[in-house]
Formats: sequence, C-alpha cells, structure tokens
Amino acid sequence: MPRESQARLRARVDQIRGQLRLTYPDACCELNYTNPLELLVATILSAQCSDKQVNRVTVDLFQKHRNAHDFATAPRAELEQDLRRIGLFRNKARSIQRCCRRLVDEHGGQVPDTMDALTRLEGVGRKTANVVLGNAFGQKEGVVVDTHVMRLTRRLALSQATQPERIERDLMSLVPREEWTLWSHWLIAHGRRRCPSRNPDCARCELRPWCPTGARPNEH
Repeated sequence: MPRESQARLRARVDQIRGQLRLTYPDACCELNYTNPLELLVATILSAQCSDKQVNRVTVDLFQKHRNAHDFATAPRAELEQDLRRIGLFRNKARSIQRCCRRLVDEHGGQVPDTMDALTRLEGVGRKTANVVLGNAFGQKEGVVVDTHVMRLTRRLALSQATQPERIERDLMSLVPREEWTLWSHWLIAHGRRRCPSRNPDCARCELRPWCPTGARPNEH
C-alpha cells in the first residue's frame, strides 16, 4: 500500500470522524458507574473481560463496597469470592485492594484526576487512566487504545505502530483533542457492531469508502 501523505490522511480521518459521529451519536462508556472510584474499579476488572460481564458483577459489588476504604479493608478471600465470575479474579482482587489502599493512604480515599497520580496506582496503566480521566473527569489527556481501537486503527491504516503507546500518539495527532474520548467510544462501538476481529461486515460498513483494507463488493 503506497504511503499516504499526512494531508490526505488528515482529510480521510475527518471523513471518518464525521461518519462515526452520524453512525454512533450515543456512543459512551459502557461500564456502569456512578462515581470515579466505581469507574476505576470497573475498568481494572474489564481487562480481558467483556463490559457486560463486568456490569453483572459490579451491581452487587458496588452495593457492598461503597468507598476505597471498604475495598482496602475487605478480607481478600471475600473480595475474590465477589469477583469469582471475572477472569483473573484473584489478580484483580489484589490489584484493587492495593490500589484502594494507596487511595486511602495518599489521596484521602479519593480518585486523583491526573495522569501521573493515576498511573502510580496498582493495576492502572495509561489506558485505564485515560478511561477514568476522560469519562469521570471530562479531561482529554489521551486516547484509550483497547483491542478494538488497535484493530480498527490498523484496518483503517491510521497508524503503522503495533504498541498501544505509539498508536495513541498517532491518533492524538490526527483527532482533535475535544474528540479523544469520543473517538475511542466510536471505534469500540464500530468494532463490536460492524468490524469484529473475524468476519468483518465490510459489505455494510459505514466506513468502507475510507477504509483501504476493507473488502470491496466484487471481492465477496
């Protein structure tokens, strides 16, 4: 595939943004939460697990553990039992407890609203921090790069990078800052609805006019 000029790439991204906005006007974070702590915990739990499954578990979890102190002081075996339907539940229980202990010890039990402070917490990388900052605090510090975003970024030929951090930098240079949070929601929605990892629905894809890797009608 010939290398695309930066000007043509930006023009194509503008078209993609416009179509995604029309196709997914209600795109949002699909994890259920009512405050930053709940979103932080839910995002930690969502690693290698569907949002739907996390939401099933957190219905009772957030009723039982209402603040960072509750999570920090819960008996480990009890917390693991609460999370048993989540993949890697033992590791995630440990991460949540260590994270919440630091919240209690260093932040008065409150979730901090800076990238630096968040990524110092146990189990919190840049992706999780971006989810919390963008959705709980309305701060656009970066682009959430999950498996859907990585896959669609490659398929749309928006980045040649393979590492999430480099993909994020490329997307931040192409998408207006005010849309960084929305961009992830749009791509995640599109990845689930139209462009899964196997058998993408290229024939009905709303982004086909701007996708250099999608199948054309005569290729089916």
